[in-house]
Amino acid sequence: LGVSCGEYRQHGAYAEFVAVPEHILYRIPDGVSFEHAAMVEPVSVAVHAVSRLPIELNASALVVGVGMIGLLVVQALRAAGCGKIIAVDIDDDKLALAKELGADEAIRSDQPGAVEKVRALTEENRGVDVAVEVVGIAPTVSLAIDALRKGGSLAVVGNITPQIDVSLQSIVTREISVVGSCASSGEYPACLDLIERGSIQLDPIISAVVPLEESPSWFTRLYNREPRIMKVVVTPSI
Repeated sequence: LGVSCGEYRQHGAYAEFVAVPEHILYRIPDGVSFEHAAMVEPVSVAVHAVSRLPIELNASALVVGVGMIGLLVVQALRAAGCGKIIAVDIDDDKLALAKELGADEAIRSDQPGAVEKVRALTEENRGVDVAVEVVGIAPTVSLAIDALRKGGSLAVVGNITPQIDVSLQSIVTREISVVGSCASSGEYPACLDLIERGSIQLDPIISAVVPLEESPSWFTRLYNREPRIMKVVVTPSI
Protein backbone atom coordinates (compact mmCIF):
# COMPACT_ATOMS: atom_id res chain seq x y z
CA LEU A 1 0.00 0.00 0.00
CA GLY A 2 1.31 3.39 -0.98
CA VAL A 3 4.55 2.21 -2.63
CA SER A 4 3.27 0.77 -5.90
CA CYS A 5 3.91 2.11 -9.38
CA GLY A 6 1.26 3.65 -11.63
CA GLU A 7 0.13 0.35 -13.15
CA TYR A 8 -1.41 -0.87 -9.91
CA ARG A 9 -1.30 2.04 -7.48
CA GLN A 10 -3.11 1.84 -4.16
CA HIS A 11 -3.47 4.76 -1.79
CA GLY A 12 -1.21 4.65 1.26
CA ALA A 13 -1.89 4.53 4.97
CA TYR A 14 -1.96 8.16 6.09
CA ALA A 15 -5.37 7.81 7.68
CA GLU A 16 -6.80 7.12 11.12
CA PHE A 17 -8.11 3.72 9.99
CA VAL A 18 -7.01 1.55 7.08
CA ALA A 19 -8.65 -1.59 5.72
CA VAL A 20 -5.95 -4.03 4.65
CA PRO A 21 -6.58 -7.31 2.78
CA GLU A 22 -5.88 -10.27 5.03
CA HIS A 23 -3.71 -12.03 2.43
CA ILE A 24 -1.04 -9.32 2.68
CA LEU A 25 -0.83 -9.41 6.47
CA TYR A 26 1.99 -11.23 8.27
CA ARG A 27 2.33 -11.99 11.95
CA ILE A 28 5.31 -10.31 13.59
CA PRO A 29 7.57 -12.97 15.18
CA ASP A 30 8.05 -12.77 18.94
CA GLY A 31 11.72 -11.91 18.47
CA VAL A 32 11.11 -8.93 16.19
CA SER A 33 10.34 -5.48 17.63
CA PHE A 34 7.70 -3.18 16.17
CA GLU A 35 10.45 -0.82 14.97
CA HIS A 36 12.28 -3.63 13.17
CA ALA A 37 9.05 -5.04 11.74
CA ALA A 38 8.32 -1.59 10.28
CA MET A 39 11.49 -2.01 8.21
CA VAL A 40 10.39 -5.24 6.52
CA GLU A 41 9.30 -3.41 3.34
CA PRO A 42 12.73 -1.95 2.49
CA VAL A 43 14.36 -5.22 3.54
CA SER A 44 12.09 -7.05 1.11
CA VAL A 45 13.13 -4.68 -1.70
CA ALA A 46 16.76 -5.66 -1.14
CA VAL A 47 16.06 -9.37 -0.77
CA HIS A 48 13.90 -9.38 -3.90
CA ALA A 49 16.66 -7.68 -5.92
CA VAL A 50 19.20 -10.25 -4.80
CA SER A 51 16.78 -13.08 -5.62
CA ARG A 52 16.67 -11.84 -9.23
CA LEU A 53 20.35 -12.69 -9.68
CA PRO A 54 21.95 -16.11 -10.42
CA ILE A 55 24.18 -16.16 -7.35
CA GLU A 56 26.54 -19.06 -6.84
CA LEU A 57 28.26 -19.80 -3.54
CA ASN A 58 31.15 -17.38 -2.90
CA ALA A 59 30.29 -15.20 -5.90
CA SER A 60 31.83 -11.74 -6.03
CA ALA A 61 29.33 -8.90 -5.88
CA LEU A 62 29.17 -5.15 -6.39
CA VAL A 63 26.64 -2.75 -4.83
CA VAL A 64 26.50 0.65 -6.51
CA GLY A 65 24.87 3.13 -4.14
CA VAL A 66 24.78 2.35 -0.43
CA GLY A 67 21.92 4.41 0.88
CA MET A 68 19.33 2.58 2.95
CA ILE A 69 18.38 0.03 0.25
CA GLY A 70 21.99 -0.45 -0.79
CA LEU A 71 23.04 -1.20 2.78
CA LEU A 72 20.28 -3.79 3.00
CA VAL A 73 21.40 -5.24 -0.36
CA VAL A 74 24.92 -5.68 1.04
CA GLN A 75 23.49 -7.77 3.87
CA ALA A 76 21.13 -9.70 1.61
CA LEU A 77 24.04 -10.60 -0.70
CA ARG A 78 25.98 -11.91 2.28
CA ALA A 79 22.99 -13.95 3.42
CA ALA A 80 22.67 -15.35 -0.12
CA GLY A 81 26.19 -16.78 0.06
CA CYS A 82 28.28 -14.16 -1.74
CA GLY A 83 32.00 -14.03 -1.03
CA LYS A 84 33.70 -10.70 -1.71
CA ILE A 85 31.25 -7.78 -1.64
CA ILE A 86 32.36 -4.37 -2.93
CA ALA A 87 30.44 -1.20 -2.07
CA VAL A 88 30.59 1.92 -4.25
CA ASP A 89 29.27 5.38 -3.35
CA ILE A 90 30.30 9.04 -3.16
CA ASP A 91 29.73 9.36 0.61
CA ASP A 92 32.47 8.22 3.00
CA ASP A 93 30.07 7.81 5.93
CA LYS A 94 27.82 5.49 3.91
CA LEU A 95 30.81 3.51 2.69
CA ALA A 96 32.06 3.10 6.26
CA LEU A 97 28.63 1.85 7.31
CA ALA A 98 28.57 -0.54 4.35
CA LYS A 99 31.80 -2.11 5.61
CA GLU A 100 30.35 -2.32 9.10
CA LEU A 101 27.35 -4.21 7.70
CA GLY A 102 29.27 -6.72 5.60
CA ALA A 103 31.02 -5.13 2.61
CA ASP A 104 34.64 -6.20 2.24
CA GLU A 105 35.77 -3.20 0.21
CA ALA A 106 34.57 0.37 -0.26
CA ILE A 107 35.34 2.57 -3.28
CA ARG A 108 34.45 6.18 -4.08
CA SER A 109 32.71 6.33 -7.45
CA ASP A 110 33.44 10.03 -7.95
CA GLN A 111 37.19 9.46 -8.03
CA PRO A 112 39.16 8.40 -11.13
CA GLY A 113 39.50 4.72 -11.95
CA ALA A 114 36.57 3.37 -9.93
CA VAL A 115 35.88 0.55 -12.41
CA GLU A 116 39.54 -0.41 -12.54
CA LYS A 117 39.67 -0.46 -8.74
CA VAL A 118 36.67 -2.81 -8.61
CA ARG A 119 38.17 -5.12 -11.20
CA ALA A 120 41.51 -5.15 -9.38
CA LEU A 121 39.75 -6.67 -6.38
CA THR A 122 38.52 -9.64 -8.44
CA GLU A 123 40.29 -12.75 -9.68
CA GLU A 124 42.62 -11.88 -12.57
CA ASN A 125 40.90 -8.49 -12.90
CA ARG A 126 38.02 -10.16 -14.68
CA GLY A 127 35.25 -8.24 -12.90
CA VAL A 128 32.51 -9.14 -10.42
CA ASP A 129 30.05 -11.97 -10.95
CA VAL A 130 26.94 -9.97 -10.02
CA ALA A 131 26.05 -6.35 -9.39
CA VAL A 132 23.12 -4.44 -7.94
CA GLU A 133 22.59 -0.82 -9.00
CA VAL A 134 20.63 1.18 -6.44
CA VAL A 135 20.87 4.73 -7.79
CA GLY A 136 19.33 4.92 -11.24
CA ILE A 137 21.42 7.39 -13.23
CA ALA A 138 23.51 6.78 -16.33
CA PRO A 139 27.01 7.01 -14.75
CA THR A 140 26.26 4.50 -11.98
CA VAL A 141 24.49 2.04 -14.28
CA SER A 142 27.41 2.23 -16.70
CA LEU A 143 29.86 1.70 -13.84
CA ALA A 144 28.00 -1.43 -12.76
CA ILE A 145 27.97 -2.81 -16.31
CA ASP A 146 31.66 -2.09 -16.89
CA ALA A 147 32.68 -3.66 -13.57
CA LEU A 148 30.99 -6.99 -14.38
CA ARG A 149 32.86 -9.97 -15.79
CA LYS A 150 31.88 -11.40 -19.15
CA GLY A 151 28.58 -13.20 -18.68
CA GLY A 152 27.90 -11.35 -15.42
CA SER A 153 24.47 -10.27 -14.19
CA LEU A 154 23.12 -6.89 -13.12
CA ALA A 155 19.96 -6.15 -11.15
CA VAL A 156 18.74 -2.57 -11.51
CA VAL A 157 16.77 -1.24 -8.54
CA GLY A 158 17.40 2.49 -8.80
CA ASN A 159 15.21 4.56 -11.12
CA ILE A 160 15.83 8.20 -10.27
CA THR A 161 16.13 8.93 -14.01
CA PRO A 162 13.30 7.41 -16.08
CA GLN A 163 15.49 7.05 -19.17
CA ILE A 164 19.27 6.73 -19.53
CA ASP A 165 21.91 6.00 -22.17
CA VAL A 166 23.88 2.78 -21.75
CA SER A 167 26.39 0.98 -23.92
CA LEU A 168 24.51 -1.72 -25.81
CA GLN A 169 27.83 -2.76 -27.31
CA SER A 170 29.17 -3.61 -23.86
CA ILE A 171 26.02 -5.50 -22.87
CA VAL A 172 25.79 -7.45 -26.13
CA THR A 173 29.41 -8.32 -26.80
CA ARG A 174 30.11 -9.25 -23.19
CA GLU A 175 26.78 -11.08 -22.79
CA ILE A 176 25.73 -9.13 -19.72
CA SER A 177 22.33 -10.08 -18.27
CA VAL A 178 20.31 -7.10 -17.03
CA VAL A 179 17.15 -7.53 -14.95
CA GLY A 180 14.88 -4.99 -13.34
CA SER A 181 13.75 -5.35 -9.73
CA CYS A 182 10.62 -3.62 -8.45
CA ALA A 183 9.51 -3.70 -4.81
CA SER A 184 9.00 -7.29 -3.59
CA SER A 185 7.09 -10.44 -4.40
CA GLY A 186 6.21 -12.58 -1.40
CA GLU A 187 9.51 -12.20 0.48
CA TYR A 188 8.05 -10.81 3.73
CA PRO A 189 8.12 -14.12 5.69
CA ALA A 190 11.74 -14.75 4.69
CA CYS A 191 12.67 -11.17 5.55
CA LEU A 192 11.06 -11.36 8.99
CA ASP A 193 13.04 -14.54 9.60
CA LEU A 194 16.30 -12.88 8.48
CA ILE A 195 15.58 -9.97 10.83
CA GLU A 196 14.75 -12.27 13.75
CA ARG A 197 17.93 -14.31 13.25
CA GLY A 198 20.08 -11.19 13.01
CA SER A 199 21.19 -11.87 9.44
CA ILE A 200 19.88 -8.40 8.57
CA GLN A 201 20.96 -5.67 10.99
CA LEU A 202 18.64 -2.69 11.20
CA ASP A 203 19.71 -0.58 14.18
CA PRO A 204 22.64 1.03 12.30
CA ILE A 205 20.20 2.07 9.54
CA ILE A 206 17.44 3.48 11.77
CA SER A 207 18.43 7.09 12.46
CA ALA A 208 15.60 7.84 14.88
CA VAL A 209 12.38 6.48 16.39
CA VAL A 210 9.98 9.38 16.94
CA PRO A 211 6.39 9.88 18.12
CA LEU A 212 3.70 10.73 15.59
CA GLU A 213 3.56 14.35 16.75
CA GLU A 214 7.15 14.93 15.66
CA SER A 215 6.80 13.37 12.21
CA PRO A 216 6.15 16.64 10.27
CA SER A 217 9.49 18.11 11.35
CA TRP A 218 11.29 14.87 10.45
CA PHE A 219 9.66 14.83 7.02
CA THR A 220 11.06 18.33 6.51
CA ARG A 221 14.52 17.22 7.56
CA LEU A 222 14.37 14.25 5.19
CA TYR A 223 13.06 16.39 2.35
CA ASN A 224 15.95 18.81 2.89
CA ARG A 225 18.38 15.86 2.70
CA GLU A 226 19.87 16.56 6.10
CA PRO A 227 23.15 14.62 6.43
CA ARG A 228 23.35 11.38 8.38
CA ILE A 229 19.62 10.70 8.38
CA MET A 230 18.97 7.28 6.89
CA LYS A 231 15.57 5.99 8.05
CA VAL A 232 13.10 7.35 10.60
CA VAL A 233 10.48 5.13 12.26
CA VAL A 234 7.33 6.87 13.45
CA THR A 235 5.46 5.26 16.36
CA PRO A 236 1.72 5.72 16.93
CA SER A 237 0.58 7.84 19.87
CA ILE A 238 -1.13 5.05 21.79
